[in-house]
Amino acid sequence: MVEKHSLSPKGSVLAALDIGSSKISCFIGRMIDDSGGFELIGVGNRPSQGIKNGVIVDLDEAEKSIRQTVHLAENMAADVMKGYPLREVIVNVSGVCAKSYGHRVEVGVNGHEVTENDVRRALASAQQKEMSEDLELIHTIPTFFTLDGQEGIRDPRGMVADHMKVDINLVTGDANILRNVASCIERSHLDISALCVNSYASGLSSLVDDEVDLGCTVIDIGGGTTSFAVFHSGYMIFCDAFAIGGKHVTNDIAKGLTTSIEHAERLKTLYGGAMASHTDESEMIDVVKLGEDERSGHSHVPRSYLVGIIQPRLEEIFEMVRARLDDSGLTNIIGRRVVITGGGSQITGIKDLAEHVLDKQVRLAKPIRLDGLPDAVSGPAFSTVAGLLIYAAHHAHEMPAEIMARVEPESVLERAKLWLRENW
Repeated sequence: MVEKHSLSPKGSVLAALDIGSSKISCFIGRMIDDSGGFELIGVGNRPSQGIKNGVIVDLDEAEKSIRQTVHLAENMAADVMKGYPLREVIVNVSGVCAKSYGHRVEVGVNGHEVTENDVRRALASAQQKEMSEDLELIHTIPTFFTLDGQEGIRDPRGMVADHMKVDINLVTGDANILRNVASCIERSHLDISALCVNSYASGLSSLVDDEVDLGCTVIDIGGGTTSFAVFHSGYMIFCDAFAIGGKHVTNDIAKGLTTSIEHAERLKTLYGGAMASHTDESEMIDVVKLGEDERSGHSHVPRSYLVGIIQPRLEEIFEMVRARLDDSGLTNIIGRRVVITGGGSQITGIKDLAEHVLDKQVRLAKPIRLDGLPDAVSGPAFSTVAGLLIYAAHHAHEMPAEIMARVEPESVLERAKLWLRENW
């Protein structure tokens, strides 16, 4: 367990940017103490352009959407920022371009007390094994510790041992996809201070302590992707994603009812349901036929027809989550708790459907770890962007660059080698 600290001192400004398939959101927070507490001072939210299934497909359109969103947040925070523009943002990484790997690293302690640096040495060793031109390291998270064969150690610091084994969750991202994200950010005159996977950020903002500790899976249903992360013993131990989300439900409705995407989204929001009810056959809804006038081109269909389109797609999403969790090899420690968040989680009856497909206890969640959220941005669609701020404030120790920057050589010989490299 590594010491948690913030990269930013009291009074400094943190900004989070969630680049999604359906919207782009920006939260700006100001640090109010040196332990990671902060207040929200600016928010921006705009429909996204140039993003499909979590990946940038049009740099110019994506850049325009990012600029507009950041500008809205800066305007709201203008009094606090006193005219200074944002310089850095922490940015989400779509789970579809990220992979989670489990590593076990052993380091010698030689009968001394385990220090922070011993843990950092283990993390740095794991990072070096995963370094590649094709991959970008996003997270390095220590999950379980073993001292001289004794498993289940939560915090090894200060304990005496000869050998320490550390189980580590390394999360990497596709380097080319992330370079495109970086290009958009740079063209908006911003720098990336850190990266964080969607589902991890959503978990940080929406889970309670006992869920993180005892075992829980958070599922974030976004516009173009569904991402999920497994938490246990206080850490994220696995994450994954696939390119199916709320927009696919909307497209199914548009095709099934022969209506526009815009009207299909409206029908999903107002009348959509994840499971059939006994009143669905008798409740009729108006459908505007594609290409026809809204006043004269209406047809009437029972609500059951709409539910019959939505339910199979949502079942597919949960079945894919279940299959990937089974394939992860973590079945024995995942637990029976599931938390669903994200903009696609707001369909009536989705909790009951998830419980039926996953055979687990399910609750719906929104960001609860960030105080002072305006009502307009307090719903489940904003779990990721809220979690990005929390990650920046409290999880700097998991950032790969921070680990490499702070690790110290393990011996006098290693110190000498480092000094020679730096000075000759």
